[in-house]
Amino acid sequence: MFELIKTDSETKARRGRLTTAHGVVETPIFMPVGTQGSVKTLHPDDLVAMGSQIILGNTYHLNLRPGLEVIREFGGLHEFIDWDMPILTDSGGFQVWSLAKLRKITEEGVRFQNHLDGSKMMLSPEVSMEIQATLGSDIAMLFDECPPYPCEEKYALESLALTTRWAKRCKEWVAQHEPRSGTGRQMHFGIVQGSIYAEMREQSARELVELGFDGYAVGGISVGEPEHEMIRAIENAVPFLPEDKPRYAMGLGTPPQMLEMIARGVDMFDCVMPTRVARHGLAFTDEGPIHIKNKEFEMDKRPLTETTHPSVARFSRSYIRHLWRAKEMLALRLLSFHNLHFYLRLMERARTAIENGTFSTFKSEFIKRYNQE
Repeated sequence: MFELIKTDSETKARRGRLTTAHGVVETPIFMPVGTQGSVKTLHPDDLVAMGSQIILGNTYHLNLRPGLEVIREFGGLHEFIDWDMPILTDSGGFQVWSLAKLRKITEEGVRFQNHLDGSKMMLSPEVSMEIQATLGSDIAMLFDECPPYPCEEKYALESLALTTRWAKRCKEWVAQHEPRSGTGRQMHFGIVQGSIYAEMREQSARELVELGFDGYAVGGISVGEPEHEMIRAIENAVPFLPEDKPRYAMGLGTPPQMLEMIARGVDMFDCVMPTRVARHGLAFTDEGPIHIKNKEFEMDKRPLTETTHPSVARFSRSYIRHLWRAKEMLALRLLSFHNLHFYLRLMERARTAIENGTFSTFKSEFIKRYNQE
């Protein structure tokens, strides 16, 4: 169930509350990515400490390893990874998209060679929903076809039509099998496609809404297109999605991008960026990202930021730089912890600003400060 608490008067930013089988998610929210059932370098207690409300797992990867037999033995993904809060699972469609040279798309689904041993596999709407039902995630994404960028109009239209047909099959499978998650029903989100074409984004949104799902995502973004096209894709889809359902922008982005998307009515985000860039020595700050390996931090006694989590604030930039240069694993953990905390705190600040009627000012001031260099 999704409750819309407040809408900003100057933008389309929304303050909401999503209730799932494993707990409540306050929106706007960022979801740390735990592709393999683990957010890289971090303990689940770290995620709770930094304010994570929901994490993301991946159908494709978890189906390969450890496999459904193992997950089923433990009673679901929550029990297997010892996480009693909400989980959203991606359908596997994006990962299959990334295997473009090893796949064949048909009406039935996608045949491909997996990236581990090259063995032949098949993912279809029914298989994807069955895997996610076994995982027992709180939110399951529908299986879709993600078109590449750039993409000809003819291909985008055919891809959109296929995604809609697959959405119908996902819905039919759910109706027949009624998968459940914990003590509550598993929720299902449709994925709007249409590449960079405005009329296709509208068509896709309208078709999915007509079918009726618990929430809606905008997919096929952050696949190599310029930032302005990413924003246009959101603008061309969100107006045709229901006010009383959550909206999810998949696979993005930078702090300014997320605030821009919130201003356009998006409620949920996920991205590997916070932990991925941490492994390259980058830390987010309100003044923009910094590279901890730079010599300017050699004698810097300050924490990464004044508002970082106490678990990270006790360590100086100088010490974290030393850990990084010495290739100590603690550097990766501290930077990952800090970056995810920064993202989650940004969402908290956005929620507060929407509640106070100051989101537009907060967004513009944050982006100006972040981009000042």
